[in-house]
Amino acid sequence: MPFLNREATVAPAGFNRWLVPPAAIAVHMCIGQVYGFSVFKKPLSKLLGIEHSAAGDWTEADIGVAYSIALALLGLSAAVFGKWVEKSGPRKTMLASMLCFCGGLLISALAVRWHQLWLLYLGYGLVGGIGLGLGYIAPVSTLMKWFPDKPGMATGMAIMGFGGGALIGSPLAGELIRHFSTPNHVGASEALATMAGLYCLSMLFGALWVRVPPEGWKPEGFASSHTSGAVAGGPAVSVDQAWRTPQFWLLWVVLCMNVSAGIGILGQASPMIQDMFQVTPHAAEGFVGLLSLCNLGGRFFWSSISDLLGRKLTYCVYFVLGGLLYAAVPWTHSIHSETLFVIATGLILSMYGGGFATIPAYLRDLFGSHQVGAIHGRLITAWSMAAVIGPQLVDRLSLANKKLMPHDQAYNPIFHLMILLLLTGLIANLLVRPVHPKHHLINQRGS
Repeated sequence: MPFLNREATVAPAGFNRWLVPPAAIAVHMCIGQVYGFSVFKKPLSKLLGIEHSAAGDWTEADIGVAYSIALALLGLSAAVFGKWVEKSGPRKTMLASMLCFCGGLLISALAVRWHQLWLLYLGYGLVGGIGLGLGYIAPVSTLMKWFPDKPGMATGMAIMGFGGGALIGSPLAGELIRHFSTPNHVGASEALATMAGLYCLSMLFGALWVRVPPEGWKPEGFASSHTSGAVAGGPAVSVDQAWRTPQFWLLWVVLCMNVSAGIGILGQASPMIQDMFQVTPHAAEGFVGLLSLCNLGGRFFWSSISDLLGRKLTYCVYFVLGGLLYAAVPWTHSIHSETLFVIATGLILSMYGGGFATIPAYLRDLFGSHQVGAIHGRLITAWSMAAVIGPQLVDRLSLANKKLMPHDQAYNPIFHLMILLLLTGLIANLLVRPVHPKHHLINQRGS
């Protein structure tokens, strides 16, 4: 279908580049629903018992595996399909993302109806995770081409939609579950199916609306000297060469540690605040939505700040300030201050989101924009690893701790563990240096 090819999405002369961000956000706000998955944990753990978990019901830790699989597949599919995304263009990629992500939600609805855990892993985890990867990198790569003068802001605009997915998805899921629930049915299956239909429409809008700039296009008045680091037209590193450099693997560790420290908390956010402060499920949904808002705002705020501070210094802020905040979270619990707890976790999630939005610009600074989308796709395999480390650490350790101590104290040791992850990321970030010229594409061709 020629309409789906990259050539069909090339913008005409005089096209306003500010029309493109809504298309990117329309896709990212949908696939960002994964950050609101914790709202489903308690209902899915009571499919048989309805009011309380019964014999044969899934545990919250078992359900959390689907979340880990989805995010692991996000990174793996982005790495595998990165070159295909660059070649095929955003429209075809966004359509493929819609089919996988919404199809995964429909399979998940069947898994809940038939109470088959393996089918939940297949639908939400495997199929939906591939949709996450495709839908994640295409908008980022497209916006970076439209905004070479503001790379941090551009990635922030794209990725803030993903971070804000739970802002809509969390309360939407909660309301749908309550709407479809009965005394003998929790309503989760119908909620998943309805969300699949709504997200399908939004992602189709994004695929139809998106455009790419013509070859060699530059914004009016743009000069490469106005931005830091490697820029379009300057030294470039191919994707196959980039991942042979120490800089790639140092940034891999940076992203993995930053994500691991935040993603587990986000994945367990709803049960966590209910256990620690005995709030209602409705209030917990609001907390998840608020964390999503912080995640969203941090992606735009911190990535834009990185255009001024530089990527390396910005990541130092993430790791140092984040570590101090994690140390403060158990204290907020000890003084029974929900307000300070929400503020601390909100700031943590803002820097978690900022880390995602800053990393593509960091890659562009080091490797140029030649194949930054494909390089980004390979780097976020760090997200795949973090999707296993973070959620499984929090889910499994909190489950084990609840057998040894009161439920409201089970999370405190985990916050201290997150500080060690952030310290590891800080060390890796401090070791990052400019890429040696021998890796530049022009020198590779010459040799």
